Parts: sequence; structure tokens; C-alpha cells
Amino acid sequence: MDPQLARVEEHEHEHIVPRSLYYAVFAALMVLTAVTVGAAFVDLGVLNVGVALGIAVVKAALVVLFFMHVKYSSRLVQLVVLASIFWLLILFLITLSDYVTRGWMAAPQLVR
Repeated sequence: MDPQLARVEEHEHEHIVPRSLYYAVFAALMVLTAVTVGAAFVDLGVLNVGVALGIAVVKAALVVLFFMHVKYSSRLVQLVVLASIFWLLILFLITLSDYVTRGWMAAPQLVR
């Protein structure tokens, strides 16, 4: 078999993304970064952390979907990404359940 033909067949299933899409995603990330900075100067009370985390999740999703090519990957790769996000949520839940329940027990008194 011709080596040139083998190389073409090997890359036959790759999805080619136009540069304009990368520039659009980059522009969206820059706009979201500016929104994050702007939101840091606005007092939203208890919503400050939620807004910042929401913007960060959107930015992370853009990076994972487009720059890591998960959007155009096989279903198996997408399943692995979803499973890892689910596992991360489980770890957060376990950590937060420990953190939330710490206040119910008073510190022991020192005996003299």
C-alpha cells in the first residue's frame, strides 16, 4: 500500500474546523473574561460567587467543546467527558457535605 494513501485514510475521519470558528470562540472567551472582571466590581451580595462560577462554567465548556475537539469527537470520548464531570460533582458533594456538617459539634473543652 502506498504510504501517502495510508496517511490519507488515517486522517479521513478528522473533522476540519474553520479558523473563523476558533476566532469566534476566542472572542467569546475574551468577552466572558471582561464580563467576569466587570462582575467582580459589582456588589451582587451572595450572588457574586454564583455569577463568577456560572461564567467560569460557560468558559470551560467552550474550551472543552471547541479547543479540545470534544464536540466533534466520538460518542465514547463525549461519554468519558460527561462521566468525569459527574465524578467531579460527586467529589464536590462529598466535600461540601463534610464542610456543612462541621458546625453541629462543639469543640471539646480543655480539662485543667
